Order: sequence, then C-alpha cells, then structure tokens
Amino acid sequence: MSSALGGRVTITDVARTAGVSIATVSKVINGRYGVAAATSERVQQVIADLGYESSLVARSLRSHRTNVIGILVAEFEPFSTEILKGTSDAIAGSGYELLAYSGGGRTGEDVGWERRYLSRLSGTLIDGAVLVTPTVVSLGGSVPVVAIDPHAGPADMPTVDADNLTGALLATEHLLRLGHRRIGFLGGRPDLESARLREEGYRAALERAGLAVDPELVRVGGYRRQQAAAPARELLSLPEPPTAIFAANDLSAIGTMDVAREMGVRVPQDLSVVGFDNVPESALTEPPLTTVEQPIRDMGARAVEMLIALLGDTPLSSAEDLPPHVQLPTRLVPRGSTRPL
Repeated sequence: MSSALGGRVTITDVARTAGVSIATVSKVINGRYGVAAATSERVQQVIADLGYESSLVARSLRSHRTNVIGILVAEFEPFSTEILKGTSDAIAGSGYELLAYSGGGRTGEDVGWERRYLSRLSGTLIDGAVLVTPTVVSLGGSVPVVAIDPHAGPADMPTVDADNLTGALLATEHLLRLGHRRIGFLGGRPDLESARLREEGYRAALERAGLAVDPELVRVGGYRRQQAAAPARELLSLPEPPTAIFAANDLSAIGTMDVAREMGVRVPQDLSVVGFDNVPESALTEPPLTTVEQPIRDMGARAVEMLIALLGDTPLSSAEDLPPHVQLPTRLVPRGSTRPL
C-alpha cells in the first residue's frame, strides 16, 4: 500500500495512522519494552493494514543485520534456477529471507563478477551470500560466503558440488553397455573444473573398456544450447560419425538433438545422446533425454544450511565446524534418447 503521497509506506505513516509517536512505532517494530499491550497491538494492526516494511538498509543500520541471504548468480539459466528452488526450500522456517541477484551478464563481467556483486550488496543488504558457479573464490569479503560448483573447484571457502567424475563415467559406461564404441564427447567450457572432470570421466570409461580416445570425436560445446550446434554438426558430418554422443550438460545435449533433427539423423535410432544435469527441460525433449542427475536443488539447500551455520544461527556455528567441501552423488537417469546399437 502507498502513503498519502503515493510513495512507499513509511514509519511516519504508521505513527500518524495509529495516533502514536514515531519512537513508539520503532519500539514495537524492534520488540522493545515500554509500550502498553493495547498500544502495541494497535500499532501492529496498522502495520499489517498499511503493508509497512522497514527498508533493508534501515534494518542494517539499526541492528547490523538484515536477516537476508543473497543468492548471487552470473545469469539466470536452468542450472541456477534449480539452485534457487533448493535455496528456497532450505530457507523456510530459518528466519532469513532470500535475495536473488544477477547483474544481467553484462559484457566484461564474465570473470570477477562475484567481487562486484558482493561489494554492491554486502554490509547493507545481505548478511551472507551463496555464490553460484563463481569464477573466483579468493574474495576476502566482509560477509560469510559459500560457493556452489566454483569454476576452479574447491578452494578457501566452504564449497558444495556434485561428483562430476563419477557421473561422466556412468554416462559413458551406459553407452558402452549399449554396444556403442564410436562415442563422441561434447565438452563444457575449458575454464571450468566440472567440465574437466566430465571429460576425464569420459576418457577413463573408454580406457577401462580398452578403447583409445579418438581426438576427432572430442569437441568443446560450451555448456550452451546455441554454442553446441556448430561442434555437434562437425561431429555428425564426419565421414564416420559417432553412433553416440555424451554432451557435458543437458543444454549441449539438447542442442545436439536439434542439429541431429535438422540433418535427418534420428535419435535414438541413428544416434544415442546423453546429457548431464537433469534440468527439467531434459524430460521434455522428444525423445526424453537420457542424462546424469546431479542433485542441483539439494546443492542449493545444502549451501544455504552451511551459510546459516557460518552466520552462527545453528548449532554448527563456526567455520571450523563446517566441512570445507561437500560433494553430492550423481546418478544415471535412462530415458528415450539412448538405445542399443
């Protein structure tokens, strides 16, 4: 609700409507003594009726806490969206609120975005932050921070990620069990530890099967649907194309299926495709995508639980008590995009 001037409801509006002083309203808001029960009840009713909320900045200046946790992402895409769902699950009943923030992926912010975001928000808007796939983790910031799937892997702050190596082994071994031997790999961004581990798992599975890795079957897909199109087309245009492709994330796998459809290559009759992540979109493709699930929502929930512990609001109340690195398991989710050769 707006004030009489059409702007944001202020503490002055509450005081005027309740017929009390601003100091009395402040006491009620902050739970201080010295206000009669009937007066306190009247003020609380006016606050509810007007929809008054104190600003985060004012709350911070008053108590040095905002009770807000920031979820900082480079951009909102399927992975970070699932993380947000998990953080929302974990925040319920904690006494904290969530602030999801992205700078919109502006040019020049590919590296170091988390430092800029923290400098804008910490101290006055958030008490701590969960960084989703940060490019750097040596921040030396003023608020506690937990990282999810950092680019360079675990470092000097509490970190949550998934078992990328085992997940890639599961994906490649699934294709090998189906009889495929010419298996292409569409990798992620070269600067990401998750991408490196998924390629390592692919190579290790082939080695265990006694197969050499054919360099012409390995391409970089970049973790984006559109970026995957060109390398997928290269793989499918080879004189002897692969009979299966393991893409290092679901968006790249879906991009591969787009290209296959355009080229008249049938999935799974002519080409089996496996992704990684198990984002909701993977179950909606035609055919549904076989993928490796990393528990993305659980990763978000666990990160929030760790951050609340760092803030001192749970029995796990110090950095020394926190595990420096939490790794969650991955599992294969077979669907219709793979079949025996």
